[in-house]
Amino acid sequence: MLALAPDWLFDGARMAQGLTVMVEGERIVAVTAQDVEGAVKLDGVLAPGLIDVQVNGGGGVLFNDAPTAETLRTMAAAHRAFGVTGIMPTLITDDRTRMGAALEAVATAVGAVDGIVGLHLEGPWLSGPRRGVHPEKYLRMFDDEDLQFLTAPRSFPLMVTLAPECIAFRHLKALVAAGVIVCLGHTAADVKQVQAFLAAGARGFTHLYNAMSQLQGREPGAVGAALLDADAWTGLILDGIHVHPESARLAFLCKGAGKLMLVSDAMATIGSRDPSMKLFGETITLKDGALRTADGVLAGAHLALSDAVRNAATMLGASVGDALRMASLTPAEFLGVGDRGRIESGGRADFVLLGAQLEVRGVWVGGRLEASSP
Repeated sequence: MLALAPDWLFDGARMAQGLTVMVEGERIVAVTAQDVEGAVKLDGVLAPGLIDVQVNGGGGVLFNDAPTAETLRTMAAAHRAFGVTGIMPTLITDDRTRMGAALEAVATAVGAVDGIVGLHLEGPWLSGPRRGVHPEKYLRMFDDEDLQFLTAPRSFPLMVTLAPECIAFRHLKALVAAGVIVCLGHTAADVKQVQAFLAAGARGFTHLYNAMSQLQGREPGAVGAALLDADAWTGLILDGIHVHPESARLAFLCKGAGKLMLVSDAMATIGSRDPSMKLFGETITLKDGALRTADGVLAGAHLALSDAVRNAATMLGASVGDALRMASLTPAEFLGVGDRGRIESGGRADFVLLGAQLEVRGVWVGGRLEASSP
């Protein structure tokens, strides 16, 4: 039995003092206000392990380059150092063979590799004008073969990012009925198109503001639809580069911590000493905190989720609890994984310990201390 007694406990929804978390094996068995003999005293805030729904790579590897369980192990380990105990490996637009390999790799890794929650397919059903760095040669319309591929039974969350203009309404409804998490992104759709897809079951938006129709006076676009819809979940890359801090603050004021999710959109450079990488044969270079092509196009992000949490407190004026919620309980609820994102009896014993500056001081996965600092 492991007993952890932090200065502060954030259970996913609220902050409290004077509580001890009891762990047996991989699960939390109790959270008690009683003094527990032998409890490990922790200096800082103990919170649920962070969950990132958009992770392209880490530790020097990119999922698209080698969609295997070993790649996933490397990625998960790289992000774990930043307090992340659950990731949705993200395959950006690629061919059908690579998509099949990604699905097989995740199916193998879930339950066998710590930290792998499910799979996020970002494309290839995206708008050409809003594709960003997604290779144009792989972009296409959603078809019946895609539907059969994506709606096959599976035991883990499957998330897809697509543009409304690239899929028929009947296909959208079939995906939703099969339990696939549909998010809208890389789209030039107008507000009416987007709202129709939300009404039909699309759950939210991928990296709000980026690669989507913008909010304007005469046309609210996808951004306006996202900010207006109280039920839509929205991911946000909070590095101060992808989104202006004031625009990010507007999103926080509109959506709140219960619907706004912090995401990293991290590439291979996170957890690696190499400041450059290859993406579909093109060199991507890290400079001034941003990953860009030679033409200056943003290509994912060099952002750790723990840094996004810290940025939420400084850029958005969020409380520590709200900043943590947007990277733990909120993504857990979005994905429908009820045993993650909370510190409560029966939940996974995945924790992050944060210091006074929200720096990561310790990480537990399944009750095991995986990383720590003085």
